[in-house]
Amino acid sequence: MKLSTFITEDRTKAAVLFNSKKRLFEYISELTHQVAPNITAQECIDALMQREKLGSTGIGNGIAIPHGRLEGIDETIAFLIVNEKPIPFDAIDDKPVDIFLALMVPEAQCQEHLKTLANIAQKLKDKHYCKQLRHAQTNAALFQIINQD
Repeated sequence: MKLSTFITEDRTKAAVLFNSKKRLFEYISELTHQVAPNITAQECIDALMQREKLGSTGIGNGIAIPHGRLEGIDETIAFLIVNEKPIPFDAIDDKPVDIFLALMVPEAQCQEHLKTLANIAQKLKDKHYCKQLRHAQTNAALFQIINQD
């Protein structure tokens, strides 16, 4: 599965700089609100935090898949964000995280959402692929990597 099947170039963010999970979630929420103006940034933050309370979405090796379910959207909204430096994220391996694939999914698409998460996790197990993502310095370069795999 190509990540570019659900992430457009304007939803790739390379070499950003956040120093906390909270600020990252605020950024994801701002981006989501731009894509879906009927959803408030606070609704997004609440959805992300609610999911994170169940357990960290940090899957290890510097990767996290923060996600939440939202009423009021008809399709999954996804962003690929690569932070310049890894940040503490309570990942399962206790290592900081710098690659974030954020998903905001419609409330009614739970089963499809689980399949998408499994496919993403499988793709991000490729260390060479993740190394390429980490070295992208522009949004266009980041999109090019996910578009060519």
